[in-house]
Amino acid sequence: MSGFSTARQKMVDGQVRTSDVTDRRILDAMLAVPREAFVPANRQALAYLDLDLDVSEANTKRFLIKPQLTGKLLQAAEIGERDHVLVVGCATGYLAALAAKLARQVTATECDSALAAKAKDVFAALGLANVSCKAASCAEGDASAAPYDVIILNGATEVTPDGLFGQLKEGGRLVGVSAESRPPRAMIVTRTHGEFGHRALFDAAAPVLPGLERAAAFVF
Repeated sequence: MSGFSTARQKMVDGQVRTSDVTDRRILDAMLAVPREAFVPANRQALAYLDLDLDVSEANTKRFLIKPQLTGKLLQAAEIGERDHVLVVGCATGYLAALAAKLARQVTATECDSALAAKAKDVFAALGLANVSCKAASCAEGDASAAPYDVIILNGATEVTPDGLFGQLKEGGRLVGVSAESRPPRAMIVTRTHGEFGHRALFDAAAPVLPGLERAAAFVF
């Protein structure tokens, strides 16, 4: 077993399983998808650590969220084999690649066009034909491919993402980290009869996605 394969197994056994992620499909996906492929070469040694991993190449910091949180959000989303999933703020695409192992179709968005291009290249190299990526703001999502069964935020939001709620199918759900108040919590939002229900899942922290930050308060 190669060094990365060993590290991937340890990540799943030591970080993901121990966080009550029990869905076999998710565990298998996290064992199969090489996280190091989504990380710049000079940071690949960090690919399987329990941290939000900076994969940005420019001034705007962009991250792959922690493996533990990744697994827990995927489990909360309950992605079905026939679902169409939107991954918002995908960075280089790791979360979207995992979702592609679970869903019929995945659409991913990323505000950094260079990272969106990187995500496309990695998807192609891994033979993932059911996932696409486009450059778009996190708040915008991708209305052209809506509605979605599931929307997953690859990070946190400090505001209510109303534009994304409108892209959910009836019966659809959005999962991510809400940092509108303290402490930040993973949340699930479900659409039922045109109404949106919110439920806290567990305490969690993640980098805030660009475009989903709280407006700066005026200071006199």
